[in-house]
Amino acid sequence: MASSKNPFNDQPQHYSFSKKFFSYSSYALLLLVFLHFYFSPFSFSPIHHPHSPSNNHILISSSKGVLDKNNIVKKKSCDYSKGEWVRNKLGPSYNGSTCETIKPGQNCMVSGRPDRDYLYWRWKPKQCELPRFQPETFLQLLRNKHIAFVGDSLARNQLESLLCMLATASKPNLYYTDGEENKFRKWFFASHNMNVSIYWSPFLVKGIEKENEGSFNTLFLDSVDERWAADLKDIDMLVLSAGHWYLHRAIYHYGNSVLGCHALENCTEIGFYDVFGKALRTSFEGVIQRKGPSGSAISVFLPTFSPAHFEGEWDMLGACSKTLPYKGNEKALKMMDAEMRRVGVEQVKEAQSKAEKFGSNVRIEALDISELAVLRADGHPGPYMHPFPFANGVPQRVQNDCAHWCLPGPIDTWNEIMLELIKRRAGKLKAKTS
Repeated sequence: MASSKNPFNDQPQHYSFSKKFFSYSSYALLLLVFLHFYFSPFSFSPIHHPHSPSNNHILISSSKGVLDKNNIVKKKSCDYSKGEWVRNKLGPSYNGSTCETIKPGQNCMVSGRPDRDYLYWRWKPKQCELPRFQPETFLQLLRNKHIAFVGDSLARNQLESLLCMLATASKPNLYYTDGEENKFRKWFFASHNMNVSIYWSPFLVKGIEKENEGSFNTLFLDSVDERWAADLKDIDMLVLSAGHWYLHRAIYHYGNSVLGCHALENCTEIGFYDVFGKALRTSFEGVIQRKGPSGSAISVFLPTFSPAHFEGEWDMLGACSKTLPYKGNEKALKMMDAEMRRVGVEQVKEAQSKAEKFGSNVRIEALDISELAVLRADGHPGPYMHPFPFANGVPQRVQNDCAHWCLPGPIDTWNEIMLELIKRRAGKLKAKTS
């Protein structure tokens, strides 16, 4: 049973060097010198500052180990969705051989992808720095908690990225698996009594998946999928990830009637944008209502729509063959990708307002990755979704995966940003209780 204790209460205390300095300083000259260095570009960066309600204080720093006042302000105002990909010599913290949880279809290095340049890029936000993932920090913040990823195969993609990065500090133990292709699994980190699970739910709401390419999906937009919702009482952090399954042919039910369809004959076409919004609304409301004002706290993250990069038919040679990221002025989020992102962000804002009015302990936030993801056409498995696809020569047709992400790869950045949002939230809660 998950603890009802707030997941971000147990944080280390720190002390204010600057306050003590001012209190003991009696010389104006020393004060002026201190202020000069404090505000200069070469100021004393390893200074700890007291947290206050006005500060979005992060308790654990980047690789330098400490935070200065200016960095805290930047963290408070930082929009991680805006920035550029820059070269980085360090590369990922794991590889396709050291991590045991990577799905073969995303293990690009082991499957023979010859280039490695796609591994040496880091996302640099315009307003701040994005630290490398700190597995010990994540484990400490989520000690004694249950983290659940719910959604489609991109939810699994992000989950496996997280497990690989955490495994560099603590080995996870797979203790539960059920369903076709291991669609329902649970891991346990004994070092921190932390559980991580994956729930297959491509619509988030109740649905009947199509049986083959000629059939269609059936969705019940006013009913949350109980395969994950039934376990909400035991979940402390929830990552909801869906979208791509809404692009397929489908019939939509709402209440006791058919609302409409997408790409079906003899049925009213209503598209999928509003439908996707309704499904997110139902999912968020399900969390808010079930947790309730007296329920245990839960943090909910919604990764925004992750664009695919098919350049032609999925089985065409070179469907996604880029080996370098796009620059910001070369590729923008457009049309369907932009609209799906907009719907997700809009529903998060609506759910935040409802949670506040309801007085629940539900905290909902968008993990806005769409614009940084659209620049990484080089990060997909492509033909290396299968091992060594060109071992016997170059075929006329070859299957390509231009939607999921290589591991390691760009999707590791999703989890780096998510950790920064968790740390930011931890700072807010710590400030309120100080």
